[in-house]
Amino acid sequence: MAVIAIVILVVIFFKTAPQIGESASGVRLEEIQNSPQFREGKFQNSVPTETDFPISKYFKVMYQFVTNTKGREPEERIETFAFDPEKWVSRNENEIMLSWFGHSTALIKIDGKTILADPVFGERASMFSFMGPKKFDYSHHMNVNQLPEIDLVIISHDHYDHLDYPTITQLKDRVKLFFVPLGVASHLESWGVPADNIRTFDWWDEQNLDENIKLTFAPTRHFSGRGLTDKFSTLWGSWVIEGSAQKMYFSGDSGYFSGFKEIGEKFGEFDLALIECGAYNKENWPDIHMLPEQSVQAALDVKAKIAMPIHWGKFNLALHLWKDPVERFKKAARSNGLNTHTPKVGKVLMIPSGYSSDEWWENYM
Repeated sequence: MAVIAIVILVVIFFKTAPQIGESASGVRLEEIQNSPQFREGKFQNSVPTETDFPISKYFKVMYQFVTNTKGREPEERIETFAFDPEKWVSRNENEIMLSWFGHSTALIKIDGKTILADPVFGERASMFSFMGPKKFDYSHHMNVNQLPEIDLVIISHDHYDHLDYPTITQLKDRVKLFFVPLGVASHLESWGVPADNIRTFDWWDEQNLDENIKLTFAPTRHFSGRGLTDKFSTLWGSWVIEGSAQKMYFSGDSGYFSGFKEIGEKFGEFDLALIECGAYNKENWPDIHMLPEQSVQAALDVKAKIAMPIHWGKFNLALHLWKDPVERFKKAARSNGLNTHTPKVGKVLMIPSGYSSDEWWENYM
């Protein structure tokens, strides 16, 4: 009886918990079914990609995750910058302005427009408010109330460390435009974002933000899902942001694949590329997250003038040491002559004139 009761409670939770989101229906479902990427009832990667693992390997990783904890989180508070809204408003040079808030959340200003990428300001990268990966201890944590006026929110995919229910519910009345992959609109609409404020994208779809800025949704090698049965139900990808004089790339999450070279060939050189680098496990998920050396190669493939590692520095999501991604990325970048941008969390900097190679993480255990 106890087992039956637990199963019933789990089913009720996944059916009713608002943070899990909603499955597509109606027009949103038609958008999905019309996509060339949607085949046999699910979205597909462009190359063979392993995302299912033997149960024995899963339990092995979980055991290591619980028992092998040393060095996977900083032992002390990380000194970060308090976001400076006056600096954000007052400086509008013909460069990219950027502030990184840890993991994959970044605030971008290009041609005077402010774009917020994968905003996650909640306490945990988890479907639960009481358990799951908790954000590292920062001296200053960004929140929605500190943000400047946002012209656009872009989302790469619907995993909890990229699409955060508490953050979206706070943004929904402050932001008039969300660019999201196919399927993700249903989540946002269930959280109160008006349908008219959402634009959905398939791979290679493009849309102008204004007369100077164009965004294109490009392929990655990953997967999606927020519940027990919705894997591959929404699309995943990366964003190309082209301004009048500057161009940048936001990778989202991806395993290494030939798609990066295709993006580089289609769009030429990027003034700045934010590249996934973290939460990797060579044994268990090599197809869906890159090793740091592969992240550097991806930056070279897309022809980045300056590369910034993201997807690290805020959550404990894998078995590697918390500083391992950026250290390995920097080493590989030096070997390949690649310029790197490694700013302190929260600092507002101009790119390319103010890019920073500060190795601030060396001050922490």
